[in-house]
Order: sequence, then C-alpha cells, then structure tokens
Amino acid sequence: MASTSAVGSSTAAPDRSSRSSRLADAPASEDLAGTNATVTREYKAIMEADDAAQDDVERIIRENEAFAAKGAGVPEAELRRRCRDRLEPVRKAYEDFVKRHPGHAPAQVAYAAFLGDLGEEEASQEHLERALTLSPRDPAIYNNLANVYGHIGPVKKAFEFYAKAIDLNPLEPVYYHNFGTTVFLFRKDAMEFYHLEEPAVFQKALNLYSNAMRLDPDNFPLASDVAQTYYGIRPLPIDRALASWTNAFRIAHDEAEREGVQIHFARLKLVAGRFSEVQAHLNTITNTAYTDLKNKLARNLQDRRREVESPETKAPQNEARAPGAPKP
Repeated sequence: MASTSAVGSSTAAPDRSSRSSRLADAPASEDLAGTNATVTREYKAIMEADDAAQDDVERIIRENEAFAAKGAGVPEAELRRRCRDRLEPVRKAYEDFVKRHPGHAPAQVAYAAFLGDLGEEEASQEHLERALTLSPRDPAIYNNLANVYGHIGPVKKAFEFYAKAIDLNPLEPVYYHNFGTTVFLFRKDAMEFYHLEEPAVFQKALNLYSNAMRLDPDNFPLASDVAQTYYGIRPLPIDRALASWTNAFRIAHDEAEREGVQIHFARLKLVAGRFSEVQAHLNTITNTAYTDLKNKLARNLQDRRREVESPETKAPQNEARAPGAPKP
C-alpha cells in the first residue's frame, strides 16, 4: 500500500512491498498451518481489495491535482473525505477479519499497515504488537513497529527494533534505510543512546545508508536520502555531497528526478563559490515544479556575485581566503 498525503503520511517505509505474495512467506499461524483454506482465501481477498482501494485513492488524488491546475480542484477536506470513503469498506473488512481470527499474524500486520497509511499510528501499533506476540521472529513486524516508535515515540525503542529487524534479516535494504533516516533525524537521541558525539552519529547514519545502497544500488529515493544527509554536517563537505548527488543523478529514473538533482548541484556549488557552474545547472531546469527553487537560487547567485565583486570583498582580510571559497 502506498501512503498518500490526502489520507496519512509516514517518514520511514513499512515493509509491505509485494504484499500479495507475502502470504507464502509469512510464518505459520493458527490460520496458515494448512488447516483452513477458506480463511486464507478470505485474507488474500481483503489484501487485494486493499491494494485496489489504494490504487483508486492515488487516482483520485492525481485527478484532483490535474483539476486543481485548471482551477477546478476540490478543497483538501473534501479530497480527504472522498479518499476515506473509498477506504472505509477495506477498514471494515480488516476489522471483521481480525476479530474472527485474532491469531492470524499476517492480517494483524496488513491491517496495521493500512491504519498507518491513514495516520492512525496508535491503532497501528496495537495491531503490530499483537502480531509480534504471534510471530516474534518476523523482521517485518520489528521494522514496522520501529517506524511507529520513530513517529510517536519512544524513539530509542525504534533504534532497538530496527537493529532487531536487521539481525533477523540482514539482506533487506529498507531496514537499513529506515534505520539510517531515524538516526539522522533524531541525532540527539542517537547521541544519548549510543554514547556518541554528533560526527559519529552522522557517520553511523551514513554507514546504514551505505548498507542499504549496497543491497539496492538503483533506488533513487534512497540515494537522495543519502545525499540529503550531508546538509546536516558542519562544515558542509562539498565534495562528498556532490559525489553523493552525482550517484543519485546517475540512477535517476526520469527527467523530473534529474532536474531535481540539478537543484542540489546548483545549491552546493553556490556555497562553494563556483558561480558559472551554478548558472549552467540552473539553465538545464525547465520543469515548472522547480520554478520557485530555481528562481530563489538565481537570486542568491546574483547576490553572491555582487558580494564578490564589491570593494569590501577585496580587502586584505578576505584575500587570504582560497579562490571561490565561501565567506566565513
């Protein structure tokens, strides 16, 4: 199921890819031990209905965005209502199923993911914790619970649960990705939990991202998250950040993603004082989605050029700086 801003949102990705095929990989439970094929078929039907409803919600949102561009979109509240109305039958189906089959761990996990997409994270947590008691060695449950703890706390418990998910399945890149993002976003908590200084916490996040990239080298959102991390480091490591964004550019799937990376190239080279290169990157950006960012960078470029050309920048105390280096 894909999260959507019209219904709910999340920072880290739950492990629910290829959900239609997860039934075969799920641990045995009271309903999956080969004793009740009818229950299994019912569960699969609910998951298929869930996927279909999510596809419809995404379509509703896309259509409204297209109408909004022409001045005819519905208000956000109405959009949310329509999305929730489409998902409500799925909610009722899940609720009925888990009431009748409380020992069905995969259904508890799937329903928790559904609730998480709606932004109902406390309810999602409840069903995930039930699933964990039924299937204590399922790494997906630890990952999804860690996502919830990362949103509503306690964050330090999220660190523990991501580590457990990786321990149970060290070959799943999404676990490293989620773990790295949480360490990066909650650096103070990570410093306290791991007894590390901030530079070491940044490195821990980057190491986790590196493992994710090793397992999923063509994942553009992951590569973008890795590159974004460098903005939090002081002093900003320009060359390492550019190298990371270059990797993201290499695996971008389409022109929109490539132009998004051009924004970051321009931003970093502006900081580095490489003004002609900044303009060259801005010249490649034509997607209207980036117009505001492009214009802001163009204005900043003009300001920086004026600063460099002003008499004050030629004073002796500034001449000692390396050519093109940003001012202290």
